[in-house]
Amino acid sequence: MMIAFFIVVALAVAVFLFMQQPSFGKLPSGERLARIERSPHYKNGHFENILPTAMMADDVSYPDMLRKFFFATDPLREPDHVLPAVKTDLRALGGREPVIVWFGHSSYFLRIDGKNILVDPVFSKRASPVQYAGSEQFAGTGIYSADDFPDIDLLIITHDHYDHLDYSTIKKIHTRTHAIYTSLGVGSHLAYWGVPESKIHELDWWEQANALPGIELTATPARHFSGRGFVRNKTLWSSFVLKTATHKIFVGGDSGYDPSFKNIGDTFGPFDLALLESGQYDKQWPFIHMMPEETVQAAKDLQTKVLMPVHWAKFRLALHPWNEPIQRVTKKAAEEGMAIATPKVGEVIVVGGGYPTDTWWE
Repeated sequence: MMIAFFIVVALAVAVFLFMQQPSFGKLPSGERLARIERSPHYKNGHFENILPTAMMADDVSYPDMLRKFFFATDPLREPDHVLPAVKTDLRALGGREPVIVWFGHSSYFLRIDGKNILVDPVFSKRASPVQYAGSEQFAGTGIYSADDFPDIDLLIITHDHYDHLDYSTIKKIHTRTHAIYTSLGVGSHLAYWGVPESKIHELDWWEQANALPGIELTATPARHFSGRGFVRNKTLWSSFVLKTATHKIFVGGDSGYDPSFKNIGDTFGPFDLALLESGQYDKQWPFIHMMPEETVQAAKDLQTKVLMPVHWAKFRLALHPWNEPIQRVTKKAAEEGMAIATPKVGEVIVVGGGYPTDTWWE
């Protein structure tokens, strides 16, 4: 009994020490927590989705889900070749036409009205609190680093999961960033990592801000969850509407499908471009990520002219084959008459111009 007791104590101490690493961030406190507690979406000590949202399907258990995730042997979960990519000189992008460059998964760069905007940058090798374990980026997708960027006028962070908020990238890029806009509470991590509070701007759902001269940003609902450790939903998760004098772009964070997309479309649409997640889904967690067919329906709800599927082609975070998301979403888009953009990593797209549709993943 004593041996078992000491083993349990040793494990508890080891876990405690492991969790002290700065990459886990810090939960909100003080004035930040007081503001959170005033949010209509914060109830009973945590944020809630608009609709009741279970983390898993009713017939799924955590042990079963973890067993499938860590011990599945399907080789198609990762590509067996180097993915094609384009190395664009991001500092040389000019002109007044809005352009966008995707880096795989949910990281992308926009240049609009001469301003540099970066969304959910993750340039570490793994989407993980540590770089010796976790999902490793697919071969060919890691050709960009934080050093490749010009100074950033606006950094948008949708929520605090590791595949959207990367400690190492933030540490490298925040000194060259003018302003960071994120979901309510996420600023606690940023401040803990040394980002000056003067740069941090947190929005609750439906709050608007003039993020830059001529660029309006609105936080809009998403159906997801948050957390970097054992405690969930102490920070908010959002999508964002980015509006200029001439363009509207939907910056979609992670979300299961729900009526919020139609509400956002009716309120702000039509959009010139909607960037929507299309990967990392599974029937075991059907409410917190969209199936690819739901991604197309969400795009229709948003009244967007063009859908750009993201949240795929860089990390293995689900059980599906790596290229299944884009195969399913392009098939459904064709059936529904939805225009779609399918760029390679690093390829420059002019918003409102010709959109790439090559099936480079085949």
